[in-house]
Amino acid sequence: MHATLRSLAAGGLALALAGCFQVEVESDGGPRKGDPAALADAAAEDFSAPEVPADAFMAALASHCGQAFEGRVVANAPTPAAPDAFEGERLVMHVRGCDDPARELRIPFHVGDDRSRTWVLTRVGPGLRLKHDHRHEDGSPDAVTMYGGESVAPGTAQRQEFPVDAASVALFEREGLQASVENTWAMEVEPGRRFLYELTRPGGREFKIEFDLSSPVDPPPPPWGSSDAE
Repeated sequence: MHATLRSLAAGGLALALAGCFQVEVESDGGPRKGDPAALADAAAEDFSAPEVPADAFMAALASHCGQAFEGRVVANAPTPAAPDAFEGERLVMHVRGCDDPARELRIPFHVGDDRSRTWVLTRVGPGLRLKHDHRHEDGSPDAVTMYGGESVAPGTAQRQEFPVDAASVALFEREGLQASVENTWAMEVEPGRRFLYELTRPGGREFKIEFDLSSPVDPPPPPWGSSDAE
């Protein structure tokens, strides 16, 4: 008798619990109210991990893969004493090297007919690495090449900063470029609007080039040293 009552009680409790989670499908086809699995999925969406700024930055830039844009120098302080290499030249960036854009992007920067420069952005650890790949017309590396740095702060989807790294400091010192050992580079991107390349250092050095992402231009020839260079 006692065993029967215990069995009925257990069965009643199971029915009651089942009733607590019994729901109907919403008229709009959405998840059923009270369904533990549906509630867990909804909670997971509400508390999903925030987007990593480095990933968002790469995605924003990759949205222009294959396109080229013209730019202009918007800051160059202090005023150079010698003739500036960018003065009077057409400045064009070309977003290419997009085989794996979440991991690496290559952005040749053309100064007139000079195709020696390529900015290389690579996803590393929690952030990004910027390197400057400089080549001669025959494709061979320049004596000062593959310098740059890695992002230290998380940055944002719009702006990333790259303080000079130890390898670049050693390179600059070896090549007698002492002023560059305190360089910090930065990039900003607003898809469909603007891209900014920036170089600063203590003492007031500031160099910025801004590109108009709203008006693509014809892509330039491949950079020197590229496998498809002419």
